[in-house]
Amino acid sequence: MTNCTEKGFPLVTVSVSERRPQRPKWRMLVLVSLLVVPADILYPDRNALLWDSLGKYFSQDAFTSRAVEWLGGAVRVPTESYDNMDPIGVDERWEAFRPFHDYIFRSFPLIHETLTLTKVNTYGLLYEWKGSAHGLKPLLLAAHQDVVPVDPKTVNQWKYPPYSGNYDGEFIWGRGSSDDKSGLIGILSSVETLLEKNFKPARTIILAFGFDEEASGLQGAGTLSQVLLKKYGEGSFALLVDEGSGFSEIGGTVIAVPGIAEKGYIDAMVTVSTVGGHSSIPPPHTSIGLLSRLLVEFEANPIKPQLDRASPVYSNVQCVGQHAKEFPAHLRALIKTSINSDWALYKLETELIKDETYKSLIGTTQAIDLIQGGVKSNALPEGAWAVVNHRIATQSSVAAVQQHDTNILKHLANEFNLSFTAFGLDVTPDGAPSAGKLTLTEAWESGLEPAPVTPTDEDSAPWQLLSGTIKATYNAHRGLEGADNIFVSPGVMSGNTDTRYYWKLTPHIVRYNHKSKMDNNAPHTVNEHIRAESFVEMIRFFTTLILNVDEATSL
Repeated sequence: MTNCTEKGFPLVTVSVSERRPQRPKWRMLVLVSLLVVPADILYPDRNALLWDSLGKYFSQDAFTSRAVEWLGGAVRVPTESYDNMDPIGVDERWEAFRPFHDYIFRSFPLIHETLTLTKVNTYGLLYEWKGSAHGLKPLLLAAHQDVVPVDPKTVNQWKYPPYSGNYDGEFIWGRGSSDDKSGLIGILSSVETLLEKNFKPARTIILAFGFDEEASGLQGAGTLSQVLLKKYGEGSFALLVDEGSGFSEIGGTVIAVPGIAEKGYIDAMVTVSTVGGHSSIPPPHTSIGLLSRLLVEFEANPIKPQLDRASPVYSNVQCVGQHAKEFPAHLRALIKTSINSDWALYKLETELIKDETYKSLIGTTQAIDLIQGGVKSNALPEGAWAVVNHRIATQSSVAAVQQHDTNILKHLANEFNLSFTAFGLDVTPDGAPSAGKLTLTEAWESGLEPAPVTPTDEDSAPWQLLSGTIKATYNAHRGLEGADNIFVSPGVMSGNTDTRYYWKLTPHIVRYNHKSKMDNNAPHTVNEHIRAESFVEMIRFFTTLILNVDEATSL
């Protein structure tokens, strides 16, 4: 299931005859085809002397100070993006990216002397580092310039001002220090340092930096992707690496989890319209009351998560079960047995969904995030609406979620005598409606199918190279030699990244930032920060990746 699966696990075709009968018919035959051997640790060969030299440089306090200033300076330039911004040139908030560009140009002079920069849609940054060899597919490294806004009400809760870029000797603090200026500045720091060492790539390297990823990415990566497709064509890149998860210790074993898949997305808007009037003569249910009952129905009937052998989550579980040193024996047995036993797969699913993180990764989630209704306390509300945010499981679809949401509201539309239109279709129950109208729509054209799954089998050279690079970086940064000190397992991104716009560029898309989960706090929160040592290791990762990709002959 993963590149860290042991060789002894066979490739199997599994019947689900002993599986619970509620499973859909399409699950009646499951081909487990992701079993591969562990990737080798991959150190640069042709560029070994350069890599060793840079490794010593990265270990010096002087370089840490330089890296801290690079990232801290970037944090000190606020680049907030907001939902539903007006077009560029109209909404003045886009202007925040001009000083950020000025900062990048000043801080990385060799990049701007050597690489070709194209500005796309004013603020998108597209760099081309032209390689000397012809016919090699380029490497694409992506990141985003924008950050989520800081709520003014929370400023006094920050240990340091949110845009201070403060360094306390251990951590760099501020909005964007983790998500995603560490990734963007990490890439630029690596390239600038390689240029200082006179490195000249054989394989072309492309850097693509969007500017509205936190607001769905349409203006940034959405336009960058069109330029890349026009210039290079579909399937033209060897490997694409964008922001994503990192590594952590699980059961006494360090496991890196690059995202090879990304959940889908849809915002379902529920709207109830009724007749207004004076609140002194109310009906049994106002539009707000009806909406509240509908939302209770949503939360009472979530989509049940189902563990699928073909999913990256199952691959990840296999890896953890085989290699975590400290792991419950009964779970380890279930994980191994579940490859051939559908009963064990069901029991494993039951155990995993007790953990909220695994539960959210396995299944399609829902969260009621927005609600609005009424204009005055003595006036009956003529309308009320709410938005239910879904993150769609990798083995599901937008259509499946729409059908689920429609089905759970049908009986309530009938009970409250409401006409019912769901995603453009009239699904009004029998009987003449008189109490109002219920509408279920896709808000803001938000529907996004789950991403294509990146190949991870033993014949997938990009995955093997990435895995070997992760291992080499981890070992080198800690002075470890030879052995597998970190395992690499496929994972799923529960959120969405700019990669949604890059699917046509390559089947080899990985969402990964090489940083420890212990060294930076969750993004989008008060006191966002990253450990300086972790940021330096990220720079080492990008450097190792560039050198390894440049030497690769099988991409």
